Amino acid sequence: MIKQAFNPYLPSWEYVPDGEPHVFGDRVYVYGSHDFFNGWVFCPGDYVCYSAPVNDLSDWRYEGVIYTRFSDPINQKGRMVLYAPDVTQGPDGRYYLYYVYDKVSIVSVAVCDSPAGKYEFYGYVHYKDGTRLGERPGDEPQFDPAVLTEGDKTYLYTGFCGNGDKSRHGAMVTILGKDMLTIEEEPRFIVPGNMYSKGSDFEGHEFFEASSIRKVKDTYYFVYSSIAMHELCYATSKSPVKDFKYGGVIVSNTDLHIDTYKAADMPAALGANNHGGFELINGQYYIFYHRHTNNTWYSRQGCAEKIKILEDGSIPQVEITSCGLNGGPLKGKGEYPAYIACNLFTDKPAIYIGAENYPKIMQDGGDGDENPGYIFNLHNNASAGFKYFDFKDTKKITLKVRGYASGYFEVKTKWDGEVLGKIPVEFENFWQEYSGDVNIPDGIHALYFTFKGNGSASILSFRLE
Repeated sequence: MIKQAFNPYLPSWEYVPDGEPHVFGDRVYVYGSHDFFNGWVFCPGDYVCYSAPVNDLSDWRYEGVIYTRFSDPINQKGRMVLYAPDVTQGPDGRYYLYYVYDKVSIVSVAVCDSPAGKYEFYGYVHYKDGTRLGERPGDEPQFDPAVLTEGDKTYLYTGFCGNGDKSRHGAMVTILGKDMLTIEEEPRFIVPGNMYSKGSDFEGHEFFEASSIRKVKDTYYFVYSSIAMHELCYATSKSPVKDFKYGGVIVSNTDLHIDTYKAADMPAALGANNHGGFELINGQYYIFYHRHTNNTWYSRQGCAEKIKILEDGSIPQVEITSCGLNGGPLKGKGEYPAYIACNLFTDKPAIYIGAENYPKIMQDGGDGDENPGYIFNLHNNASAGFKYFDFKDTKKITLKVRGYASGYFEVKTKWDGEVLGKIPVEFENFWQEYSGDVNIPDGIHALYFTFKGNGSASILSFRLE
């Protein structure tokens, strides 16, 4: 690769959650919604696209705005926001973008001749009599479309099921014809919401939102966000329209259930909703998901991790890391931005975004300002974790810090492990470097900085020497 790849994989000032990766030709394209830094609502931005060569997932290219929120006739005044989309290549070779606005319950479609060109409004998914899906009596509202095209058929997966809502039954699939709009087979439910899951293998991990669909060999994988919100689960079937069985959790943006470096019930980051899909890229499967920044629901960033699909078709849950697309650990030398922290927590565990007095990833300026992200509000006993590095003869670490803080940072390779060095810091109004000697053993390890002292500090970057 040209350079190392980090999480989040896009620039630190970019907020593209709900990522759906698709390989077209020799590039992978990521389609998602578009949050703002310090945003006040989900998805206020236009659809933008990023792509990378399949053999270099560090080299992301901004493809620009591919579709504006004003492009659809029902939103010419721009009052609605564009929720999570998906893209599929139709039987005619063109690319079809499926999406839903926030105040309606219908599915809109746009089309383009290339994966990342300027999409143009195409139409609405509808029954053969012209009634739009979601508007016929008895239809359930449409939300978060996912699409898979096989031959002349396109399978459209949609749905949203809030906790305790008996009016929503679960995730549904609808079969579209060759024109990519007309319904050939009416909606049927494939995964239950939590009011209709009793006695099923989905209990505790019922469908909430965020449909995504892939086919691996002869098996269909339906990926979705469960009622817990922070986890992406999957279900499998040999049919695209029935008999889906619960498989497990692929990733949690809190790392709950992971017990390799902590207790399974310990959250290692604040989470909330989640959305993403997996893709085979240059022989390796990756799950794309998003994290939350600024201790808000509304400023989400795309991340990705390597996954394995085992011989029996199962997908073991993977850890959230700082090096998901890198193909391996990061080098144990050099300077790294602090915004790639995958673990942020205090001595008072919390699962969901909004917890009081927690460290957070943020940036200076406003949305669109290309200012680097950093960690804010590391107070006494707060920790930032980075996974993983291949250390060799690393003897010194330099932190670039600012803030009204007086104390020191402990350096560890386990969040609760031995202190391998201390880096004293003082009150600083501007970014200032502070160094300390460390005794990190050679090998692949995580890296944790835990603040001890008064006030709170911010970290912009750290240098391994």
